[in-house]
Amino acid sequence: MTWATNGPILVMGVSGCGKTSVGLALARALGGTFLDGDDYHLPENIARMGVGQPLTDAMRWPWLDALMTGVAGATPPVVFACSALRRGYRDHLRAGLPTLRTVFLDAPQSLIADRLAARRGHFMPPGLLASQFATLEMPRPDEGVITVSAAPPVDAIVSTILAHL
Repeated sequence: MTWATNGPILVMGVSGCGKTSVGLALARALGGTFLDGDDYHLPENIARMGVGQPLTDAMRWPWLDALMTGVAGATPPVVFACSALRRGYRDHLRAGLPTLRTVFLDAPQSLIADRLAARRGHFMPPGLLASQFATLEMPRPDEGVITVSAAPPVDAIVSTILAHL
């Protein structure tokens, strides 16, 4: 069994780091399925974020559970995007998806601010960027996370991820 069929791949990071773009391209490169964690949010979560209010942990657990159900039911290989900003969220995902591989798209706040300012049609407003970085618990070595810069073009990021996997 190869790494591509050995379990789902989580692409994580703050809003605007490129999770969806990179996840889609990675899934395409693997001939797999892509799921966007944003599609699993409850309508009340989206409404809350849309008016600039960050989610609480209590609001995130049902979202993460719904996303895990979607990932578990998708045709492998599966790549999915999810912020997974706290260690506890990543641990929860790993507990439900034991063969999970995780890629962290790392970027400075200034780069993400520029991207969010240019983004249109997304429910996550630029005003929540500070709360994203405040919530982010950097992955630790014991998590086995692949950390990749979010600054290069998507194709270069995917090539880097594939080389690490």
